[in-house]
Amino acid sequence: MDEKGLGQRLQEARKAAGLTQQELCQRADLSYSTLAKIERGAIKSPSIFTIQNVAQVLGVGLDALLGGGPVPVAAAPVPSRQRLTSRSGVRFVYFDVNGCIVRFFQAAFTKLAADHNVRAEKVESAFWHYNDAVCRGDMSMEEFNAAYAQHLGLDHLDWMSYYLDTVEPIREMHETVEWAAEHYYVGLLTNIMPGFITAMKTRGLIPDVAYDVVVDSSQVRAIKPEREIFALATERAAVAPEEILFIDDDRTNVMAAERYGWHVLWFDDFRPAESVDRIREALSPAE
Repeated sequence: MDEKGLGQRLQEARKAAGLTQQELCQRADLSYSTLAKIERGAIKSPSIFTIQNVAQVLGVGLDALLGGGPVPVAAAPVPSRQRLTSRSGVRFVYFDVNGCIVRFFQAAFTKLAADHNVRAEKVESAFWHYNDAVCRGDMSMEEFNAAYAQHLGLDHLDWMSYYLDTVEPIREMHETVEWAAEHYYVGLLTNIMPGFITAMKTRGLIPDVAYDVVVDSSQVRAIKPEREIFALATERAAVAPEEILFIDDDRTNVMAAERYGWHVLWFDDFRPAESVDRIREALSPAE
C-alpha cells in the first residue's frame, strides 16, 4: 500500500475509535508531528513497529491498516474524554511537584542533621553539590547517597526516606490537579530524583489521576530551566506551545517556560489558596 493509502486508513481507524490525533499520540507514545505526517502520507515507508503499535492502541489488526477493504471498527472503541480549552487558549496543564504538589522538603535537612549530629547548613550545602546531577540522571540514587554520605562524614544514608517522611502534600493543589484532569490534558514536569515519582504515588503524595504526560528530569536527562526539557515537554503534550499552561514555584523556571511560548503561573506554596484561585481563573473555559 502507498503512503497516502496508509495515512487515510489510519485516519479512518482513529476516528472510528473516537480518538483525536492528540489522544492517539499520547496513548501510542508517538510525536504529534510524526502522526500528522503519516496521516498526510508524507512519510515514505513508516516503521512497521510504529504502525503495529498504533493498530494495537486503536484495537484493530495490523492488516486492517496495511491491507485492502474497509477499516473495521474496534469491538470496544477507546473512550474519549471531553477536554476543554480555556479563554486564553490553554488545552494542556503542566504541574511542578516540589513546591506545588508537595512542600517543605527542606525539613529533611533538619531531620538528617539532628539524626547524625551534623550542622544543618553543612547538610544543605552538601545536598546542592549533587542535586542537579542526580535529577538529570547523571548519578543513580545509590551514587548520590554514597557521595552525599561521604561529604557529611557518614557511613551511609537514604535520602529518599528522609524526603518521603518530611514532605507534606498541598491539599488545595491536589484538589486542583484532580479538577484539572477532569477537564484538561494534564502532566507533571519536574526536576526530581530517580524513582521518586513512583514512591510518591505509592504514598499518596501525588494526586492519583491519569496523567497524559509525565516529564521526569532523571529519565529525560534534562532539567528545568534548560530549553531542552521544555522542547521535549511540548512535543509530548502534542499541542502548540501557546496551548500549554505551566505552574511552578521557581520564578527562573517560570520565566524559561514563558520564553518558550507557554502560559505560566508562579505558585506560592505559603499562600496555596490564593495560587489555586489564580489557576482556576486562568483555566476558565472559553464561552
